[in-house]
Amino acid sequence: MTVAAATVLTVTGAAAQNLDAGKSPAKLFADGCATCHRSPRGLAKGRFSLTLSWFLKDHYSTSTDSARALAAYLVSVDESPPRGAAKPGAKPPRSAPRQPKPVQSQ
Repeated sequence: MTVAAATVLTVTGAAAQNLDAGKSPAKLFADGCATCHRSPRGLAKGRFSLTLSWFLKDHYSTSTDSARALAAYLVSVDESPPRGAAKPGAKPPRSAPRQPKPVQSQ
Protein backbone atom coordinates (compact mmCIF):
# COMPACT_ATOMS: atom_id res chain seq x y z
CA MET A 1 0.00 0.00 0.00
CA THR A 2 2.85 2.40 0.79
CA VAL A 3 4.48 1.77 -2.60
CA ALA A 4 1.25 2.63 -4.40
CA ALA A 5 0.91 5.90 -2.49
CA ALA A 6 4.52 6.83 -3.25
CA THR A 7 3.96 6.09 -6.93
CA VAL A 8 0.86 8.29 -7.05
CA LEU A 9 2.70 11.17 -5.35
CA THR A 10 5.65 10.83 -7.74
CA VAL A 11 3.42 10.85 -10.83
CA THR A 12 1.43 13.82 -9.50
CA GLY A 13 4.62 15.77 -8.83
CA ALA A 14 5.94 15.05 -12.31
CA ALA A 15 2.70 16.17 -13.94
CA ALA A 16 2.84 19.51 -12.14
CA GLN A 17 6.33 20.33 -13.43
CA ASN A 18 6.49 23.44 -15.66
CA LEU A 19 8.72 22.64 -18.61
CA ASP A 20 8.69 26.28 -19.79
CA ALA A 21 9.96 27.77 -16.52
CA GLY A 22 12.95 30.05 -16.98
CA LYS A 23 12.74 30.22 -20.76
CA SER A 24 12.70 33.58 -22.52
CA PRO A 25 9.66 34.35 -24.70
CA ALA A 26 11.86 34.08 -27.81
CA LYS A 27 12.97 30.61 -26.66
CA LEU A 28 9.34 29.63 -26.00
CA PHE A 29 8.52 30.65 -29.57
CA ALA A 30 11.52 28.78 -30.98
CA ASP A 31 10.70 25.61 -29.04
CA GLY A 32 6.94 25.52 -29.50
CA CYS A 33 5.88 27.66 -32.44
CA ALA A 34 8.71 27.79 -34.96
CA THR A 35 7.85 24.34 -36.27
CA CYS A 36 4.77 25.78 -37.97
CA HIS A 37 5.50 29.53 -37.96
CA ARG A 38 8.66 30.88 -39.57
CA SER A 39 8.51 34.14 -37.68
CA PRO A 40 6.64 35.61 -34.71
CA ARG A 41 5.70 38.64 -36.84
CA GLY A 42 2.02 38.90 -37.63
CA LEU A 43 0.82 36.23 -35.21
CA ALA A 44 -0.59 38.80 -32.76
CA LYS A 45 -1.85 41.21 -35.40
CA GLY A 46 -5.26 42.55 -34.42
CA ARG A 47 -5.42 40.53 -31.20
CA PHE A 48 -5.47 41.70 -27.61
CA SER A 49 -2.65 40.43 -25.41
CA LEU A 50 -5.12 39.08 -22.84
CA THR A 51 -7.18 37.00 -25.28
CA LEU A 52 -4.01 35.83 -27.01
CA SER A 53 -2.57 34.65 -23.70
CA TRP A 54 -5.82 32.77 -22.92
CA PHE A 55 -5.65 31.06 -26.31
CA LEU A 56 -2.00 30.13 -25.84
CA LYS A 57 -2.69 28.80 -22.33
CA ASP A 58 -5.56 26.64 -23.54
CA HIS A 59 -3.76 25.23 -26.56
CA TYR A 60 0.02 25.56 -26.45
CA SER A 61 1.72 26.60 -23.21
CA THR A 62 2.25 24.73 -19.98
CA SER A 63 1.46 27.62 -17.64
CA THR A 64 -0.37 30.92 -17.41
CA ASP A 65 2.93 32.75 -16.90
CA SER A 66 4.54 31.34 -20.03
CA ALA A 67 1.36 32.07 -22.03
CA ARG A 68 1.41 35.70 -20.85
CA ALA A 69 5.12 36.08 -21.62
CA LEU A 70 4.71 34.58 -25.09
CA ALA A 71 1.66 36.76 -25.82
CA ALA A 72 3.52 39.91 -24.74
CA TYR A 73 6.45 38.88 -26.94
CA LEU A 74 4.22 38.34 -29.98
CA VAL A 75 2.49 41.69 -29.46
CA SER A 76 5.84 43.50 -29.02
CA VAL A 77 7.21 42.04 -32.25
CA ASP A 78 4.23 43.42 -34.16
CA GLU A 79 4.36 46.93 -32.67
CA SER A 80 5.57 49.54 -35.10
CA PRO A 81 8.70 51.46 -34.10
CA PRO A 82 8.18 54.89 -32.59
CA ARG A 83 8.06 57.81 -35.03
CA GLY A 84 11.44 59.20 -35.82
CA ALA A 85 13.26 56.00 -34.93
CA ALA A 86 16.02 55.26 -37.38
CA LYS A 87 15.71 52.15 -39.48
CA PRO A 88 18.63 49.72 -39.30
CA GLY A 89 21.08 50.51 -42.07
CA ALA A 90 19.54 53.92 -42.78
CA LYS A 91 21.85 56.81 -43.47
CA PRO A 92 22.07 59.43 -40.73
CA PRO A 93 20.49 62.80 -41.58
CA ARG A 94 22.78 65.30 -43.19
CA SER A 95 24.01 68.09 -41.00
CA ALA A 96 23.60 71.69 -42.06
CA PRO A 97 26.34 72.90 -44.40
CA ARG A 98 29.12 74.77 -42.67
CA GLN A 99 30.01 78.32 -43.55
CA PRO A 100 33.46 78.63 -45.10
CA LYS A 101 36.13 80.20 -42.94
CA PRO A 102 36.97 83.77 -43.92
CA VAL A 103 40.19 84.17 -45.87
CA GLN A 104 42.79 86.09 -43.94
CA SER A 105 44.99 88.42 -45.92
CA GLN A 106 48.56 89.06 -44.89
